[in-house]
Amino acid sequence: MQTKPEGYYVGAYWGPRKETALECGRHAELFFHMLARCDPSFTHWYHAGRGSPRELPGWPVLPEVEELEKLLLKSRNRTDVGKKVIEALGFSRIMWNAKEKPTYLSISCGGYSPWGGPNNCLLKPDRQGEVRERLLRVPVLTEVLTSMATAWDPDFAMASSSEMVDQVEKGDFEVRVGWLTYLSRRLGTLPPLPAPVRIEPVGALGWLLVLSPEPMTASNPEHVAFTVRVRELLDRAGLIARPKPEPLGR
Repeated sequence: MQTKPEGYYVGAYWGPRKETALECGRHAELFFHMLARCDPSFTHWYHAGRGSPRELPGWPVLPEVEELEKLLLKSRNRTDVGKKVIEALGFSRIMWNAKEKPTYLSISCGGYSPWGGPNNCLLKPDRQGEVRERLLRVPVLTEVLTSMATAWDPDFAMASSSEMVDQVEKGDFEVRVGWLTYLSRRLGTLPPLPAPVRIEPVGALGWLLVLSPEPMTASNPEHVAFTVRVRELLDRAGLIARPKPEPLGR
């Protein structure tokens, strides 16, 4: 029986941050331009909408700040009764880059409700195909994570498989550690980490940790054990636990 490939993804996360659609559009514009340099398939993105061209995967996403602002404004959450905008939940969009074996991209930004989910930017390739194979290489993932960190200034970001996260993560509200992990300097100071972990600065924003030059899988007990070890060292240094946001007005 053939084993199902692990589901890898790249995710950046940050806490409540009140921003307008224009401000989020500026972040997104920079991100799209940086992401396009990471892989040829990341040049064009599409979103859902009535009447989209049949020959295309959806409506093209124009990576310019004015168009991105309009797109985000259409994505606001509204109340069931009265359809009033819930401003504290910010903006969110799901996009993809192809009809078959697409890479999905979701963005949630501008949210500042302590009860809503975290702001995030998630990139998830198909479990099979050439794009996945190209993406699962340290140089490419380093570029993708650097793009997310530079454009969105998250608290942390990581590249891992969902299966690995399930084995390593201890709580719902914590910094996730993966094959590659970005940590903002806001979180604290890095402790010494064992070989072969490689540490690279991401400008003045934070650090990128590369735990292995080769893909780390949840099916390899040594990979899991090493990731857990790195997480524990970061936890002792105060970089893993994240305080739950207080309700507004306190």
